[in-house]
Amino acid sequence: MVQDLDMVKKVYANFKSNVDAARKLLGRPMTYTEKILYAHLKPANGSKGTELNNFARGKDYVDFFPDRVAMQDATAQMALLQFMSAGIPKVAVPSTVHCDHLIQAEINAKTDLATANKDNAEVYEFLANVSKKYGIGFWKPGAGIIHQVVLENYAFPGGMMIGTDSHTPNAGGLGMIAIGVGGADAVDVMAGIPWELKFPKLIGVKLTGSLKGWASPKDVILKLAGILTVKGGTGAIVEYFGPGTTTLSCTGKGTICNMGAEIGATTSLFPYDSRMADYLKKTERAEIAKLADGLSEYLKTDIEVEKNPEKFYDQVVTIDLDTLEPHVNGPFTPDLATPISQFAKAVKDNNWPAQLSAALIGSCTNSSYEDIDRVASVAKQAAAQGIKSKCEFLITPGSEQVRATIERDGQLGILEKLGANVMANACGPCIGQWKRHGAQEKNSIVTSFNRNFTARNDGNPKTHAFVASPETVIGFALAGDLSIDFTKEPVMNDKGEKVMLQTPKGLDLPDKGFVKDEHGYVAPAADGSSISVNINPQSDRLQALSPFKAPHVENDFNSLKLLIKAKGKCTTDHISMAGSWLKYRGHLDNISNNLLIGAINAYNGEANKVKNQLNGNTGAVPATARDYKANGIGWIVIGEENYGEGSSREHAALEPRHLGGKAIIVKSFARIHETNLKKQGMLPLTFATPADYEKIKEDDTFSLNAKDLAPGKQLTLTVKHADGQTDTILLNHTFNEQQIGWFKAGSALNLIAATSKK
Repeated sequence: MVQDLDMVKKVYANFKSNVDAARKLLGRPMTYTEKILYAHLKPANGSKGTELNNFARGKDYVDFFPDRVAMQDATAQMALLQFMSAGIPKVAVPSTVHCDHLIQAEINAKTDLATANKDNAEVYEFLANVSKKYGIGFWKPGAGIIHQVVLENYAFPGGMMIGTDSHTPNAGGLGMIAIGVGGADAVDVMAGIPWELKFPKLIGVKLTGSLKGWASPKDVILKLAGILTVKGGTGAIVEYFGPGTTTLSCTGKGTICNMGAEIGATTSLFPYDSRMADYLKKTERAEIAKLADGLSEYLKTDIEVEKNPEKFYDQVVTIDLDTLEPHVNGPFTPDLATPISQFAKAVKDNNWPAQLSAALIGSCTNSSYEDIDRVASVAKQAAAQGIKSKCEFLITPGSEQVRATIERDGQLGILEKLGANVMANACGPCIGQWKRHGAQEKNSIVTSFNRNFTARNDGNPKTHAFVASPETVIGFALAGDLSIDFTKEPVMNDKGEKVMLQTPKGLDLPDKGFVKDEHGYVAPAADGSSISVNINPQSDRLQALSPFKAPHVENDFNSLKLLIKAKGKCTTDHISMAGSWLKYRGHLDNISNNLLIGAINAYNGEANKVKNQLNGNTGAVPATARDYKANGIGWIVIGEENYGEGSSREHAALEPRHLGGKAIIVKSFARIHETNLKKQGMLPLTFATPADYEKIKEDDTFSLNAKDLAPGKQLTLTVKHADGQTDTILLNHTFNEQQIGWFKAGSALNLIAATSKK
């Protein structure tokens, strides 16, 4: 059964006419990205929506109507708590919840899944009941990682979706615009109201040639991350085009789009082709492939754009797949890209630990059938030559469909014989859900994941985490040493003999088709009105939400204190850690105890140690924020570039709002985090002169003219220093009229709730 086929048919029924109207208005050829965006100015049924216009990239805010919403269990809790408080009886678009984040990897798949079901029973029951009541599809723990399951069941060429996870762009591998957002944005779409996005700039990536040797699709995005950096894609959609796109599998394209989040891109996208059609057919969606084939000329960039890309994209990058090497990115940031031919030298020059302590394959980025089949081909030849993994070796299948299929086809057995430990079909170590034993000293790991921020995977800030393709990961696992280029140098077998590893080979799709997951999905009730959702007031996992109060713009922004001046990289992991804190994602007050505990204080170089200006003592960041709040004192945070990089988690915006924060003032923001702050009634502001960051002192007191907030108008921060001197600092913002309405109401949700009661 094809999920939501009627909705897909409606999208396709209007797609051609919508694009034709847009092309006529623009008077020029169109990129594929533009076609999808303009086709979603109205709901799928074609009813009244956004007025057609020649929108200015990077400037105009535009209302879109996405086709569906996907939520993972950690972010779904807060998203659904907000949806419930809005008083809406049923979701307006197809929506799903996927239980993939709360399963901790420790022993093996069976044991860890049983533990998760026991430890998280309250949360799983809540999510299941809310889903059943409000018309949301529910994927049980163990069914798989959200993005793999979406690719297998819901993504379709030309569609548009949002998801409460930053790696939602994975669906771009099936030609879909899929954007990571915070829970409040998801509430907008589930409530049936337009979803706002600044019309993105376009980065065109031209692919030529075809991959050779050990190179894989992952290496495309690893190289691109090195070119564009972690903020190079901010405010832009990355669109791939050129003859090289057709040489990549659908899931390989998904890998590339998935990790586009690491360059700050709004999303990433590939044009529809026969490789996507093959995937649709193998996943029992031949009807969608047939519909897409009928629109194939509309589901790709116009030929004139391909011939003269510089005229139509804001930036063009060319990557020659013929010459692309395997890359290794890291440590501590996903954009430090090193070709494998230069990696051994980099290890030595930087004094990175050469001995490998763990190798991990999986995550939403690299857990497809193709990934595992190519890895298994290396494992099979290694076993035949007496080579075993020389470090801890973990495998995480992306879904039960993938796991069951690789068990049937034998890859799982091959990997287990090599020494691999197969974990549950979940995110696990990729998001810090790894109960790692030992290895608290300085060490190196290599993963096929997407992120490698400090302490992200195992909680150890001394762990040097490197990101690579699955093929590169198993190569290093067999070498055991990061200073060995296993693509050109031999590795040692159990007899002490030197053996060369041969090039990986594998199928992108199983010859016998996939083994369907018959038990992972629970459909919602046809009528959920009689279903009750109860939250225990004594629970430490779930907490009903109370609306944030609307601000008093004349009084609430005077005599503000500094909570922390963050130095260097400050990601959402620094602002609201994952790992063990995931258990509190449905309890705002409890999870607020991790607010900014990973951020580095610019005044002492330490984490979670800030000065409390009320008593002069040094204390934890959350405790200091609570003390200010208890005394009726608002506070601000100061930060540097790309503040809020990383996950879409809106807890990083909810927590400062809950604990009395008024404004976050930085040199620049990551897109999702800036929007999340606005949605929760915070003021995300940027220094008009970035060097003014240096003017902020630890004992300063601040006043902000929030009453003058208006589109395009700068705000003024008056800074009073302890010695009585003052500085006046100009601040920029990106608020439009609608977003100012969110601020004045106390949050975007307050406006939705007020509207739903009329």
